[in-house]
Order: sequence, then C-alpha cells, then structure tokens
Amino acid sequence: MRHILSVTVENEPGVLSRVAGLFSGRGFNIESLNVGPTLDPGVSVMTITTEGDEQIIEQIVKQLRKLITVIKVVDLTDLKSVLREMVLLKVNANDANRAEILRVVDIFRCKVVDVSIDELTIEATGNYDKISAIVGLLTRFGVKEISRSGMVAMKRSIQS
Repeated sequence: MRHILSVTVENEPGVLSRVAGLFSGRGFNIESLNVGPTLDPGVSVMTITTEGDEQIIEQIVKQLRKLITVIKVVDLTDLKSVLREMVLLKVNANDANRAEILRVVDIFRCKVVDVSIDELTIEATGNYDKISAIVGLLTRFGVKEISRSGMVAMKRSIQS
C-alpha cells in the first residue's frame, strides 16, 4: 500500500542524506521525495511517498522519529489531506493529432507551456490518479520526455 509521510525537519546540511540513508539502509524504497522550506527558515517539510504494509510503515516512522533533526512525522495516508503532484510531458504533436491532444489537455485542465513544430510540452497538476490518467492517455501519441515533481501533501485543517 502507498503511504505518504510528512516529515518536518530542521533545515541543516545532511538532513536529506540521513533520511534517505535510513530508508536505503533498511531496504525500503522511496517512490518520491519532495523537500521545501516552511515559513520558518530553520525548518523544512519533506513529503515522502513509499510503499509497505502497516508494520513496515510503523517501523519507518519510529526510525525517523529517532533522528535528531526530525521534528515531526505524520503518516497522511489515512488522514484527510490535500495531495498534489506536477508533471511535464513532451508529446509528439503533428498536424493530424495536435487537435486531439489539445482536447485531452483541455479536459484535464492542463496547460501547454511550450510549442514547437512537432512537439507540445504539457504541464499537469493534480492527485496521483489524475496524473497517471493524463500520462496514460498521452502515451498513445508518443511521450518523448517526462518529468514528475513527486507528491506534495498537507493535512486538511478540519478532520471529521
């Protein structure tokens, strides 16, 4: 099962290395990792997407909490959260398929951010399922290049 961990850390050199080392040293895979500063310049938030059963995730969370530079760890998987990812796709676009690609872009509320004679670069944002769907639909046109940001997540304010 996919789990999304929000890890608040002290913003200092080597923190990312220690967190990644914790995962690799125990044979756990990081599917995506996103790090950004908070309003406090001394604190950053890591959003880590990983897979594992409840026992493995519990072990990961306990190990993360033991790191001195980790302030807080929250497993957002079962909490109401806002989850977003961004993807850039460079797609083959000729005269015959350009209109169809643009219809798909419009349906998914994406943006065309670059145009050339035979390619369109498309930006899409959304949850994991939406990104996977747009990638799946555009694959038939020929995706030349893809770059995904990884998941960014935040717990919703009101949990009911």
